[in-house]
Amino acid sequence: MIKYWTLIQILLNIFLSFKNSGVLSKQPSGRETILIPGDLVLGGLFPIHEKGGVTCGPRIYNRGVQRLEAMLFAIDQINRDKNILPGISLGVHILDTCSRDTYALNQSLHFVRASLSNLDISILECTDGSTPRVRKTASAGPIFGVIGGSYSSVSLQVANLLRLFHIPQISPASTAKALSDKTRFDYFARTVPPDTYQSIALVDVVKSANWSYVSTVYSEGSYGEYGIEVFTREATERNVCIAAAEKVPSSADDKVFDSIIQKLSKKPNARAVVLFTRAEDARRILEASRRSNLTQPFQWIASDGWGRQNKLVEGLEDEAEGAITVELQSKNIPGFDEYMANLRPDTNRRNPWFSEYWEEVFSCTLKENFPLTTNKTITVCSSRLKLTSSSGYEQESKVQFVVDAVYAFAIALDNLQRDICGKSGALCQAMIDYDKGLFYKKYLLDVSFTDLAGSEVQFDKHGDGLARYEILNFRKTNQSGTNGYYYNVVGKWHNKLDFHTDQLVWAKGADNIPSQCSLPCEPGMIRKQQGDTCCWVCDRCEEYEYVYDENTCKSCEPGHWPHSDKRGCYALPVNHIRWSSAFAIGPAIISCLGIIVTMAVAGLMFYHKNTPVVRASGRELTIILLAGVLVCYLNTFLLLARPTTVTCVLQRIARIFDSASKSAVRPSYISPTSQVCIASALIAFQVVLTLVWMIVEPPGTRHYYPNRREVILKCNIQDMSFLFSQLYNAFLILVSTIYAVKTRKIPENFNESKFIGFTMYTTCIIWLAFVPIYFGTGNSHDIQITTLCVAISLSASVTLVCLYSPKVYIIVFQPDKNIRGKVTMGGSTFKKQSSSAGTSSVAKYGGCEMSSEHVPLRSALCAVVQTSMGVTEISIASNNSNQNDEQVAQL
Repeated sequence: MIKYWTLIQILLNIFLSFKNSGVLSKQPSGRETILIPGDLVLGGLFPIHEKGGVTCGPRIYNRGVQRLEAMLFAIDQINRDKNILPGISLGVHILDTCSRDTYALNQSLHFVRASLSNLDISILECTDGSTPRVRKTASAGPIFGVIGGSYSSVSLQVANLLRLFHIPQISPASTAKALSDKTRFDYFARTVPPDTYQSIALVDVVKSANWSYVSTVYSEGSYGEYGIEVFTREATERNVCIAAAEKVPSSADDKVFDSIIQKLSKKPNARAVVLFTRAEDARRILEASRRSNLTQPFQWIASDGWGRQNKLVEGLEDEAEGAITVELQSKNIPGFDEYMANLRPDTNRRNPWFSEYWEEVFSCTLKENFPLTTNKTITVCSSRLKLTSSSGYEQESKVQFVVDAVYAFAIALDNLQRDICGKSGALCQAMIDYDKGLFYKKYLLDVSFTDLAGSEVQFDKHGDGLARYEILNFRKTNQSGTNGYYYNVVGKWHNKLDFHTDQLVWAKGADNIPSQCSLPCEPGMIRKQQGDTCCWVCDRCEEYEYVYDENTCKSCEPGHWPHSDKRGCYALPVNHIRWSSAFAIGPAIISCLGIIVTMAVAGLMFYHKNTPVVRASGRELTIILLAGVLVCYLNTFLLLARPTTVTCVLQRIARIFDSASKSAVRPSYISPTSQVCIASALIAFQVVLTLVWMIVEPPGTRHYYPNRREVILKCNIQDMSFLFSQLYNAFLILVSTIYAVKTRKIPENFNESKFIGFTMYTTCIIWLAFVPIYFGTGNSHDIQITTLCVAISLSASVTLVCLYSPKVYIIVFQPDKNIRGKVTMGGSTFKKQSSSAGTSSVAKYGGCEMSSEHVPLRSALCAVVQTSMGVTEISIASNNSNQNDEQVAQL
C-alpha cells in the first residue's frame, strides 16, 4: 500500500507542476484521442501536428499520421490473426505529442491514470466507511505498453515517467544513444538502432568521399546533441576535423538560420556539411542557404532526420541536389498501401485527425469544414481522391518499424498468455496482474520474429534494434532535369559501409566537391601541421629519404634507394668493374700484351740459354725477374675480377711477387745461390707481413658507399691499409734506386747499371704519379682500379723493356755479337785474348792485373776501382773462357 501511495503522490506532484506552469493549457477532448477498447490496451504517442507555441502547431505532420495508421493497421492484422493472442483482443489509446517533449509528457499522464485505475481497491478505505471507487477517465482500459514516441527528446521524457510505473515502451523512431542506458531507461526498447551506428555510418561516408574537413549542424535536444557527439568523436579518431559546429535552438527563427549559414561560409574549405537535425530544421537550413545566394554550394550529408523525405525538399530541390542522406533500411509493409488507399475522411472516423491530413495532402478543403465567410478561393476536395502513388502518396519509411513494435508487443503477450493462462486461449487474471517490468525483461526483450516485410526483428540486451542503413543521393531523375528529383540508393551500411562514390551526383551538378583544409601532399612529400590537425603545408623529403608516415621522412638504409613513389626503399644494384667496361678493357689489353711479350722473352731466353748474353744475365735472377713481371700482368685480372674472398687473398699474394720485379738492383753477393737466397729472403719477409695483415684485417669483400645512390663491391681493404702494405715495396724501390745511382759509372760490360737505373727512375715516377691519382679519386672505384692496373702493368713493362730489350736485340738482330769472342753492349767492347793451353789467364785493367786464380769478387772490386779511373777496356786471357764470361758479366 505504501508503494502505491508513493507512486500516486509522485504522479500528482508532476501533474500539478505542469498545470501550474501552464503546460496543460487545455485538456484533450474526444477529437484529440483515439480510443479503441480491447482486452489489452496499447498506448500510442505520435507527432500528429508540428510543434507550435505552448501546445500544438496548426499544420498536420504527414509522417506522424502514417505512423498512427500503421499502428491501427497492425492492431487490425493481429486481431484477425487466430495464431496470435487467440480469444484476446487488442485495443489502443493513441495521443498526439505535437512534436514537443513537454507536451508529450503531459499526454503520457493519461496512460498512467489508466494503469492506476487497475489498482486493487481492497487495500483502500474511506473515512465514512464507504467503498472506495476510482474516478473514470477517458481510457479504453489499463495500458500494458506504449508505442512511441518518434522524437528522441519525446521518448526521453516519456520513458522517465513510464519507468516509475513499470510500463514498457517501444519506440519506432527514437535513436538517441542515451536511451540505451538501462540504468536510466530500464523499460525502454526500440525497433530501430541507436544513433551510434548512424553516426559511424556518416563518418564512413565522409571518409569514402575523401573529405577531411567538414562542418556540422545539429538540433538542440537528445537526438541532435547525442548524435553529433558520437559523430565528432568518431571523426576525430579517423583524422576528420570539424571546421565549425553550429547548434539549432529549439525556438530558432530565420535570423538564427541565416547566421548559421554565414558562419558556415566563413570556412570555405569545409564544403561538406553534416546535418544531424530534425526534419523541420533541415528544411529551414535549405531555405536559409537559398536566401544567402552562395557562390559555392554546400555538400549536405544528412542523418535520418532528413532521410528519404520528399516533402522536406519540396520547392528547394536545387538547394538539396546532390545531398547524401542516411535512412534506416526499411521495406514497404505489404497491404499497408491498399489499406491507406481505402481510407477516406467519411469512412475513417476512428482517426480524429484524418480530415486534416486529407486536406493537407491534397491541398483542398472538405465540405464539412467550409468556413462561413472567407475572401479566399477555396478548392473543394473531390470525391474521387485516393491515397495512391499517382496522387503523391508514398509509404513512410518508419511504417515498418511501427508495425514491428506492435507485433513485438503482441508476440510477447502471446508468449506470456501461453505461460500464465495455459492453453485456454483466453485472458486470465494472472496475466492482467502480471508485473509489466518483469514482462519487459523476460518476454519483450526475448522476442525474435520475421515481420510482414520479411525482415528480422529482435532486440539486444540494451533493447535496441538491428542496425541497417541505406545511403541515399538526392538527384534529378535524368540529367536534363525535366522529370523531377528522387532519392537514389548509392550504398548500404550494416556494420561496414558498401558505398559507390562513382554513382554520386554532387551539389549543383559539380564533378566533385572537395572538403579539405589542405590538399593532399604529392608523392615524396610530408605534412607539416599548422594549427588544426587537418591543416598543413607540404614539405618534400630529401632524394634519399622515403615517406615513413604522412608526417615523417626517413633515410633509406645504406645500399638502398627510395622508390619513385617514396613509399619504401629498394636495394641498389651492387657495382664492380665489368669486363665489358672501358675501364676493364684497356688494362686487360695492356696486360694481355705484356703477358705475351713476357712469355716471348722468357721463351727466347730459354732457347738461347747457353749464349753469352743469357748466361751473363744470370739465369736464376732472370727467372725471378720474369716471374715477377708475369705476376704483375696477371694481377690486373685479379683486380678486375668480381671481388670474392679468393680473389682478394690472391691480390695480396700477388703483391709479394710484384715486389720482385721492382727490386732489380744486383745484391752484393752475386753468385747464383746468393741471388736466390737474398731474393727468397726479401719475398719471405713480405709473406710474413702479408700473413700478419690477413690476421689483423681478414680478407673478404665489403660494400662501399661512395654516395647514397651507389654501392660498390670491393675487397675488404681500407685505403690506409693498402697504403701501408705498399711501404715495403716502396722501400725496395728506394734501395734499388740508390744502388742504381751508385753503380751508374761502372762499365756496361760488367753490369747493367744504366738500364737498372733507368728502370728504377721510371718506376719511381710511375708510382709517385700513382699515389695522388689513386687516393685523389676515392669516390671513383673504376678509376682507382684502372689506375692501379695500369701502374702495375707499366711498372712491369718498364722492367721488361729496360732490362731485357738490349739482350733481346743482340739475340735477335745481332747474333754475331752473341759469341764468346766478342760481346758488345751499349757501344762498349768486350775483347778476349787467348794464350797457349795451360797458361793462366790474366786480366789487364788499367794496370791492375789479376790471374784467373783470383776469386770473381776480387776481380769485380778491381773493376770497380778502375772504373773510377776512367778505364773502359779489359783484356782477359783464360783457358776457361765460358766460366770467365759468366763471372765477368755478373759484375
